[in-house]
Amino acid sequence: MLSDVTTPQDLDDRFREALGALGVPTRRRDLDEPPTEGAPLTGAQALALFDAQVTSRLLDLAGRWLRSFGEGFYTIGSAGHEGNAAVAAALRPTDPALLHYRSGAFYCVRAAQAAGSFPTGDGGAAPPGAGAGGQPDDADPPGGQPDGEVGSTDARPDAATSEGDGAAEATAVPPGAGVAVDATGEAVVGAPAGVTEDAHAEAARDVLRGMVASAREPIAGGRHKVFGRADLAVIPTTSTIASHLPRAVGMGLALERLRRVGGGRRVGSAASTGEATGSPWPPDAIVVCSFGDASVNHASATAAFNTAGWYDHTGLRIPVLFVCEDNGLGISVRSPKGWVAATLRAKPGIRYFAADGSDPVEAYRVAGEAAAWVRRYRRPAVLHLSTVRLMGHAGADAETAYRSPAEIAADAARDPLLATARLLVEGGFATGEELLARYDERGWQIRRVAEEVLDEPKLASPAEVVAALAPRRPVRISRAVGDAAARAAGPNAGARGEAFGGKPPELAGPLTLAQNINAALADGMLDHPGMAVFGEDVAAKGGVYGVTKGLRDRFGAARVFDTLLDETSILGLGLGAGVAGMLPVPEIQYLAYLHNAEDQLRGEAATMQFFSGGAFRNPMVVRVAGLAYQEGFGGHFHNDNSVAVLRDVPGLVIAVPARPDDAAPMLRTCLAAAAVDGIVCVFLEPIALYHTRDLYADGDGEWLGEYAEPGGWAAGHVPIGRARVYGVGSAEDVTIITFGNGVRMSLRAAAALADDGIGSRVVDLRWLAPLPVADIIREASATGRVLVVDETRRSGGVGEGVIAALVDAGYVGAARRVAGVDSFVPLGPAARQVLVSEEAITQGARTLLAR
Repeated sequence: MLSDVTTPQDLDDRFREALGALGVPTRRRDLDEPPTEGAPLTGAQALALFDAQVTSRLLDLAGRWLRSFGEGFYTIGSAGHEGNAAVAAALRPTDPALLHYRSGAFYCVRAAQAAGSFPTGDGGAAPPGAGAGGQPDDADPPGGQPDGEVGSTDARPDAATSEGDGAAEATAVPPGAGVAVDATGEAVVGAPAGVTEDAHAEAARDVLRGMVASAREPIAGGRHKVFGRADLAVIPTTSTIASHLPRAVGMGLALERLRRVGGGRRVGSAASTGEATGSPWPPDAIVVCSFGDASVNHASATAAFNTAGWYDHTGLRIPVLFVCEDNGLGISVRSPKGWVAATLRAKPGIRYFAADGSDPVEAYRVAGEAAAWVRRYRRPAVLHLSTVRLMGHAGADAETAYRSPAEIAADAARDPLLATARLLVEGGFATGEELLARYDERGWQIRRVAEEVLDEPKLASPAEVVAALAPRRPVRISRAVGDAAARAAGPNAGARGEAFGGKPPELAGPLTLAQNINAALADGMLDHPGMAVFGEDVAAKGGVYGVTKGLRDRFGAARVFDTLLDETSILGLGLGAGVAGMLPVPEIQYLAYLHNAEDQLRGEAATMQFFSGGAFRNPMVVRVAGLAYQEGFGGHFHNDNSVAVLRDVPGLVIAVPARPDDAAPMLRTCLAAAAVDGIVCVFLEPIALYHTRDLYADGDGEWLGEYAEPGGWAAGHVPIGRARVYGVGSAEDVTIITFGNGVRMSLRAAAALADDGIGSRVVDLRWLAPLPVADIIREASATGRVLVVDETRRSGGVGEGVIAALVDAGYVGAARRVAGVDSFVPLGPAARQVLVSEEAITQGARTLLAR
């Protein structure tokens, strides 16, 4: 017997030897009988679990084989975690799942469930996770609180049993055969009718295509190896170091909201379709989210658990089943003994279940209890599934450097595949040799598929790589804005008048920036039934600057609500709500507070379409109050002027409205882009301009702007990536390119220059990503002198992108920058020492003209 299991060959040899030693059962039994007395699954289900586990294991071996000759690019495997197959079997194929990268067997079972080839057991009865049928129970569970271990007895399903001993009539299982269920619920051997490649082979092809970066991989298209498929309700995640947990909480909250009140994204054109319910999953679906034990310590996991428990404490339902696959290791760092269990048990508001992933009967039973509890009570729970890790973390990991042979051998003895094999042999459903033949048959099948996918095309151009990143369909977005206008002026006119108390904003006279945004949010809520506005202080208070004032009273607490104080969770709620079918508009109270949650935008939001080929979307418009120049308030955290990290996120749209009459059309564009193309937009609102009324002199009111009536929305549409240009004086001498607070300062500086006969063009970028490059080049070429006024920092600021665009376009005129100092913004008058001023703009322009 091998003891030092560190290579694919070692693992394969040991498994073969162990199967051969299992021998033959004392008697044969029917596949529709349970393997042990009182077991909640049948022999057919156990055999189906074995097939899924074997497929997953062989995929791990294939990944190492492909890597050995440079054709495989992903070797993190699921070996030792195959007990998660039982978790999948206890759930429904319509329960949306966000999977850990070691959940390969789960993925294989889910594929079989969706294909209808996974046995349901007991005459076609639902799996234990299905609950007792009917609608979810909105009452509290026995005892009131969810805290505790394992499941309540009323959630446990009856065991699947059979009365006959079946010795003479037992069904033999030939090598390579599948197990399906006929119309009467009986287990039958062989592939389902009409299926040419069984579901496990299809799942294996998906995974192998991901390993070799095939452009035909069905979800990411060769961009990454992920578990994901829309028809399996498996939402792709990438590194899954807990960053997907906040999204899972958001999905749970959204699913429950949609179940209770309906609503969702608009589909198709208004004239032909009306409103959709939004959620692609059944009303009693639950969210499942798996992760590793080391991830328990991550800030994102803490945020997700805390948010789930916080909302549960307030009485809101979040039907999420967290699954911690605990192998005791984070690469080489051990989880202290008992730490994971103690941590998970201590999470308030989250029910704790625990099972041994190396015991398929226990794993299936407890997973069923956990799923049934979440489904019935619509409350969060965590399943702590103990596993082992066979082979190293990935192909390049030599685990013998940090693990002893005895420790490795102890894990090998807990191999979940061997546990399922023993269950089948001891239960009388197969011999060791038959299972070995099944293993070999599947192995040859996977080898054949691996050789086939090697010849498939790879992504071969930049255009192919970025095609799914963030689709831009400006004509459809423009049409969507026009359709919204037609609805506001037509069938929704009565509701609109009522929402605005009989005085629509277009009749209210010139408005401030904050008032225009407020009115546009209200119009957006009227047009998009699935739109929700949420964040810190946005509901009862109406926002710290009054931008969301009155929205909760108009649209209700289900659509405008306050959140807990945690930006990671706020964005996670938005991510989950978007993928569940809503149109979320979360608010981050200050730009400086976004930085501790940036990965939710970079690693989760912006990558969803990239890693799903557009099969999944998380449309979202993130409102962020930011930039500097607040008078008498703030310091760094309330005057942050750093946007470099946002501009670096591929596909992210960044809008910065400066003028009040731009704010509403730009917000409408962002909402339309999110609804039409699933775009993630950051709507960066300059705090210092929220309530500004004057431009040149006190009381002139020239910074105020009218709110357009619906009939003017189409004509006033602001496309993504288009600037606004102001001519001051002759407009022939210098071009000033700026944004945000810089627009007002530049217009004031341009007026001073005009008094001296210097004509200026002031270009308001409006969009920081994508930059309006065509407008930049045109307006720069018109004068041959460019002054970039950048209120962000000199290093990494927006101005660098503008100058680079000019250079790339071959601009040969003069150019100069005026930018903020590389410093945090200090408190009080000292802020003026590091921020751009009107005087600096005027001096910069004069310096250019003196050249």
